[in-house]
Amino acid sequence: MPLAVFVIYTALRAISESWNNDAFPDALAVKLDLLPLLFPVHMVTGGLALLLVPATLLLRGTRWHRWMGRLTALDVAVAGVTAIPVALEAPVTPVSAAGFATQAMVWMALCAAGIWQIRRGNVDAHRRAMLLMAAVTSGAMFFRIYLALWAIFGWRAGFKTFYACDAWMAWGLPLLVMLWLTRPSTGRRSPAISTARAQ
Repeated sequence: MPLAVFVIYTALRAISESWNNDAFPDALAVKLDLLPLLFPVHMVTGGLALLLVPATLLLRGTRWHRWMGRLTALDVAVAGVTAIPVALEAPVTPVSAAGFATQAMVWMALCAAGIWQIRRGNVDAHRRAMLLMAAVTSGAMFFRIYLALWAIFGWRAGFKTFYACDAWMAWGLPLLVMLWLTRPSTGRRSPAISTARAQ
């Protein structure tokens, strides 16, 4: 329950900041000035993704799953495409820009892979791709968590270095964990093979 509340809070805050952005830090305020249309679109669709991706996973096995999945895929496409110019325009550091842009490309690639797999009828591969995409989506939350921890425990002189690291580890670490959790099982004998050999 606390996690669900935090996800909803983060999503709604991202959506609201597309127009209520007076408290933006300078690094984001500059992007808003340079990209007055793309930046709000990215904030809204990115915030919606935090709600749509887990909702689609929760609806698995219901008749609403397919329609929610289509809506989510469209939202991810818009959020991902707009994330790239937002990342590259007036970046805090080149490394952070590369991190955010890579996140967007990996995100969209996993979404496309999931769609391709389900069209081929490969349900397990589709599910794995979507779980990996969800892990990348969670980077938006972890990015804010790590920044908050930095504000409490970090030192000001190292902010740019930390920000650059955060741009990669916020989504990279959840992706690595999910890759491990969903790794295909190898070396296991099927029950039929084990029974045949026992006989």
